Amino acid sequence: MAAVAALLASAACSSAPYSDDSGAPASAGGRTVRPVDGCGKTSWTDPADLATDRLPARCMPLAPGPQPLAEKRKVTIATGTLSAEYVAPLEVALDKGEFEKEGLDVTLKVLPTPDALPLLAKGDIDAMWAAPEAAVMNGIKGGFDIKWVAGNFSPAAKSKSGLWARLKDGETADRVRLAGRSLGTMIGKGSVIAYPMEKTLEGHGGGLDKIQYRQLGSADVLTALQNGGVDSAWLLDPIWRKVDGKPGYAFLGGQPLGEPLGGMLYGRSLLHDDVDAGVALLRAYIRTVNTYFASDYKQDAGFVAYLAKLLKTDEAVLSSTPSLRMDWEIREGTTTRLQSAYRAQGVATGDPLPESRTVDRMLYEEAVGHVP
Repeated sequence: MAAVAALLASAACSSAPYSDDSGAPASAGGRTVRPVDGCGKTSWTDPADLATDRLPARCMPLAPGPQPLAEKRKVTIATGTLSAEYVAPLEVALDKGEFEKEGLDVTLKVLPTPDALPLLAKGDIDAMWAAPEAAVMNGIKGGFDIKWVAGNFSPAAKSKSGLWARLKDGETADRVRLAGRSLGTMIGKGSVIAYPMEKTLEGHGGGLDKIQYRQLGSADVLTALQNGGVDSAWLLDPIWRKVDGKPGYAFLGGQPLGEPLGGMLYGRSLLHDDVDAGVALLRAYIRTVNTYFASDYKQDAGFVAYLAKLLKTDEAVLSSTPSLRMDWEIREGTTTRLQSAYRAQGVATGDPLPESRTVDRMLYEEAVGHVP
């Protein structure tokens, strides 16, 4: 925790927040947006910037500062798991009292997306920490008032989380023919991994409509690849370490660098009924990222030990993979590219939804004081 403590001390002692704004309030989406101490030019990046080496938006540690709601508000966030590393910012925010500082009483509830989606649409829960999967896009088409309001992460350049293949005789990592061969995955069709898979398969004679899907349990995906039950598999952190560097296996590609494919989704309650609470929730999340996950957080052994305990996972396993690049912003066109992949898989039909129906960046922009 030494590095985190140093950041906190540095921020607390700083006499001049690096905000380059004039101080005059501006309006966005009918709400007043004011400059935020500790957040300036680096707290926002152009959504059209898809460069793989793009630096993620950042404020100073402890920024944006809390702005407690007038009345305490209960918020329920559904998440598919509490043990995955990409959920860590929410769990740290809860553990460190960042939500409480905003006047929010937050509950993290474990629910898979299919179960959480109708609850979010009805207002029985307030948010989902998930991804704009095919089920979400189809739900919006069907009338659900749901939008993706903040990103979560993109992988480190050294990560090999993604599509792995079992090589046949004569094949190399550059020459693997996947058409007609099987793929093992935990989610099957309709997951956001369809988009990076589509890009990867194009270079190996395959396509989302040319492979055979086998949906397997999380403990079975690697086993099936190793024993020949499937020809390829989508392996997540840290599972890919089991085959990395071993003869007969090849990493073909993963999630695009610099492009989050999931994060926070809001329903009507935080999009319309209580926008102040919606902004406050993102402000606490963003402050947690800036304070604890701003850079390579796994360089701090004390923080890794703390995370391992919080996530109830093995410390050695957690430290065996590179730090995620936590990123609250949403890239332009991501949901369009996702929908194209869903159509290729046959789990979506009709014209794609425009981004105005699927994404709302204004809440995180308000949280850091940026006016588009």
